[in-house]
Amino acid sequence: MSAPGSSRRAVRKATAGGFTLLELLLVVALIAMVGSGVAFALRETGEQQLEREAQRLVALLDAARAQSRATGVAVVWRPDAAGFEFVGLQPAQQEPTPWMAPGTEVRDQQPLVLGPEPIIERQQIELVLGGQSLRIATDGLRPFSVQSSDQSAAATP
Repeated sequence: MSAPGSSRRAVRKATAGGFTLLELLLVVALIAMVGSGVAFALRETGEQQLEREAQRLVALLDAARAQSRATGVAVVWRPDAAGFEFVGLQPAQQEPTPWMAPGTEVRDQQPLVLGPEPIIERQQIELVLGGQSLRIATDGLRPFSVQSSDQSAAATP
């Protein structure tokens, strides 16, 4: 049988265990390095920004086209250097809608007529950001869709 004092020493040794300051600093430094690596990995590239901008514009064009058909009022989409605007929508906007990705441009700067007829003429827009470009197009019957420049060149007769 063990002495009464020896069991107390064993209990103290078991409860006295913990982390040293050096171990805690090492863990905090590793967490900081991993966190900064993840932040750099999640940055958007120019291609992702352009794709997001194109998807946003497709949704806005289709919504404006639907509103034009519902109200019977012609809606025109006009790009400018700072963004774009919809003329004919209710309520009327005071200022153009800015691009989400700074530096986004429309190559031809041609306005689009979005209705009120259910079938409109074939139309397209080419968005450019840096060295990347995407086309947004409709055949006049289907909704607008995002196409890469290669797809739209192959589809054009």
